[in-house]
Amino acid sequence: MTPYAQLEARFAELHQLGHAQAMLYWDEAVMMPPGGGQARGEALAALAALAHRTLTAPEAGALLDARRATPKRLNDWQRANLRAMRRLHIRASAVPEALVHAMQIATTACQQTWRVARAANDWDAVAKPLAEVVALAREEAAALGDTLKLDPYDALLDAYEEGTRADDVALLFEDLKDFLPDFTEKVLRRQSAPLPLEGPFPRENQRKLGEEMMRALGFDFTHGRLDVSHHPFCGGVPDDTRITTRYSEDDFLESLMAVLHETGHALYQQGLPADWRWQPVGDCLGAAVHESQSLFIEMQVSRGRAFMDFAAPHIRQHLDGRQGDAAWTADNLHAHSIQVRRGYIRVDADELTYPLHVILRFELERALISGELAWWTSRKPGTSARAISGFRPPATSRTGCMQDVHWFSGLFGYFPTYTLGALMAAQWYAAAAAAMPGLEAQIAAGDFAPLVGWLRREIHGRGQLKTARALLTEVTGAPLDPRYFKAHLERRYLGG
Repeated sequence: MTPYAQLEARFAELHQLGHAQAMLYWDEAVMMPPGGGQARGEALAALAALAHRTLTAPEAGALLDARRATPKRLNDWQRANLRAMRRLHIRASAVPEALVHAMQIATTACQQTWRVARAANDWDAVAKPLAEVVALAREEAAALGDTLKLDPYDALLDAYEEGTRADDVALLFEDLKDFLPDFTEKVLRRQSAPLPLEGPFPRENQRKLGEEMMRALGFDFTHGRLDVSHHPFCGGVPDDTRITTRYSEDDFLESLMAVLHETGHALYQQGLPADWRWQPVGDCLGAAVHESQSLFIEMQVSRGRAFMDFAAPHIRQHLDGRQGDAAWTADNLHAHSIQVRRGYIRVDADELTYPLHVILRFELERALISGELAWWTSRKPGTSARAISGFRPPATSRTGCMQDVHWFSGLFGYFPTYTLGALMAAQWYAAAAAAMPGLEAQIAAGDFAPLVGWLRREIHGRGQLKTARALLTEVTGAPLDPRYFKAHLERRYLGG
């Protein structure tokens, strides 16, 4: 076997280990009995350590060095694959195996504690486990920073969005902080309250509605499924894609939009290039691009007026909405789906206030990793917090720092990708609309095949062949630009 073929075999093995980890994560979140937590943490840690050992073994480094001497014999996909392999090897080699093992044990235990503590609003129960996770995250960030010659927080951010730096993110976010508060006030003054939708809405009816919308969008149920978890997510692998939601019998739109959001993730995952399924180049192109696909489907498509023309009859059918009742018209349902309101909970936020939630978390976690901040509650209310809610940060931990699972799972550096993804989604959609002049009519008719086909060709099926910046520029004609997002908001909320 050539050195490159040996590398492909090694990374195919790593893919299979990742598949096993993904299924254990899914089961832990969806089906595992409470008493299985410690054993599951040990199993996940053993797999993480084995994957780390396989990736950082001396022979892996030797093979990568051997391929460096003869890159011209590879085609474009193979060269991109080799580049992705090197990146993974360098990052993994910067972190000791013992730290990888300890981080997995700590995050599994902390996340499981969080589930119980959040429901009970018991900050004290989870404070110590979180302190351990933060300490390990700082250690990991320092090790990566030393190797990559980056600021520790930048080293974590780079894992989710290659080449992105916190200072660049901060500039984009300052632009949004200047724009969104005043724009939100303008929208709040103009909007009127939609007619109420009377519940309750049985969970089983909501599940059937969600699955019908998933099928319409193109989710392949022969290679995936929908379940329930504490926090909606998309996991698994392209051939076995798992998404979850959570249900409120008082508000079916909360679950439906979560399902549509995760379906965007799932369509991306199921559409990755089949010929490179077990190789790094066949994986998704970073967290921001992944979030752009979920927000493309949820925010750009599903909260649009055309989508509600298609969805309204299905919503009425599953939730017993009466055909002649004005509350169940497409107009009123759409008004509910884009209603702007300030609130504490990020996942329930509209697309105007959502970025400000993310900006606040970005500022806080950057300070957490640097050591400037110990806990959320130790910092005085800042500009972002007041802009989001119009009042002081929440008095309860459940609606404050305990509302999101990310930090308790060790995902520091991920939050910025949500809003970077929202900016990208608006830019992708503008390009799709320009390429397909009849797009809105197709959506209203429930014909999503042309749109999903465009996503498959332009984004999903290209894996990591190009960098995110290069792909966005090629497809849309410009690098990331907040003007597309602002123009989208102007059209949707002010008719601009």
